[in-house]
Amino acid sequence: MKYTLCLIALVLTACMTGIGMLGSAHAENTPPSGFVAQIDLDGPIGPAAAEYVHDRFAEARRDGARAIILRLDTPGGLSASMRKIIADMLASDIPVIGYVAPGGARAASAGTYILYASHLAAMAPATHLGAATPVSLGGKTPMPKPLQPGKKPASSGSSSPPPASAGEDAENNKVLNDAIAYIRSLAQLRGRNAAWAEKAVRGAATLTADEAAKQNVIDFVAPDVASVLQQADGRRVRLGEKQVVLHLAGLSVRSYEPGWRTRFLGIITNPTIAYLLLIAGLYGLLLEAFHPGALFPGIAGAICLLIGLYALQLLPVNYAGLALMALGVGLVIAEVITPTIGALGVGGVIAFTVGSIMLFHNDVPGFGVNIGVIAGLAICAIVTLGGVMWLLLRSRSARSFSGDAQLVDHQGELLEPLPAGGEAWARINGERWRVRSESGTELPDGARIRARRRDGLILWVEAD
Repeated sequence: MKYTLCLIALVLTACMTGIGMLGSAHAENTPPSGFVAQIDLDGPIGPAAAEYVHDRFAEARRDGARAIILRLDTPGGLSASMRKIIADMLASDIPVIGYVAPGGARAASAGTYILYASHLAAMAPATHLGAATPVSLGGKTPMPKPLQPGKKPASSGSSSPPPASAGEDAENNKVLNDAIAYIRSLAQLRGRNAAWAEKAVRGAATLTADEAAKQNVIDFVAPDVASVLQQADGRRVRLGEKQVVLHLAGLSVRSYEPGWRTRFLGIITNPTIAYLLLIAGLYGLLLEAFHPGALFPGIAGAICLLIGLYALQLLPVNYAGLALMALGVGLVIAEVITPTIGALGVGGVIAFTVGSIMLFHNDVPGFGVNIGVIAGLAICAIVTLGGVMWLLLRSRSARSFSGDAQLVDHQGELLEPLPAGGEAWARINGERWRVRSESGTELPDGARIRARRRDGLILWVEAD
């Protein structure tokens, strides 16, 4: 009995050991659960990009993503939109990995701030980042003056930039100092190189991927997304007040594309498109005003104008430029109503062109109106105005097409013989008239005649 119980115990132990080994082997062969969300941020950073990132962050969180890869390839953009994206990243309860890719991509200007705000930062080979000096709509952002011989540079660990000199613009210095403090705070939060971050803002410094990794600006260089997940695996990141160890190796990647609303906003918030919508709206309403009842120009113009105005309130608009454009339109309308031989029209075209150039700030990456579009519209307006002026001047020397003047010098043909001192029927300008000879001579049937004057219902003619 004792041997039987021992045998049963040995068999049970062997079975349990085998089950455990099979379970371990199965766990090793089973891919890890969960996925990583990938959000692509390409092109200028504006309102549409900020809304896209916000919505896709929320969607990835609802779907249960283990992490988010924010792939960057941007020349920069608007500060307000950049700050919205960074606010979403800082509030995220899942790790965000900033990744500049593919090869040849960049994270310039606003993209540098976003990369610094990422929990982990990576770059593909042959990419670069930097040139994060802010651009103010009010003028040029001041750059640091070169050091005088014998003077030492300020400590790179200083959190406060040197005070502005009396000659520098105070408003621009406020923008610069605020940008420096902002990127330094992000660098300190993520444990990255704050000194170089200040250089990127103050002196528009740039780095390649390998240089950025060596200077602790990014965490690592990765050729593709799979390598990013592999190198991120096992790293610790801070999510709020807690430290989290990432387990991302082998996870699948799910791409989150922009929706139709984001694509639509991306189109209309392109400054060139917004500008053309304004032009189309104004021309449509003008055509409807001068041709009442046409309907289509008025309806299409109103839609284009409203969409253009909606886009303007999302973009950094220079209101002096907008006012000049409105003045230009008013002067052109005044020229049409009260012709002044082109004085008001030329002034309107000049005001509209200058306002168009001033409307958006071309130094903000991706947020300037194409100068070629403005030049083309200005040339078309000048040619059109010139053509209208030429037609007006020509009309002054043109013969009248109504009243007696319509008949003078018109040719005709006698329908019967015209006796000397008598009357006869003739066809002139498609009409039958009683005619008399101006010279009093007799004219045969079918003779060619020319009208000279009218006296009541009688035309006085002469042989042609």
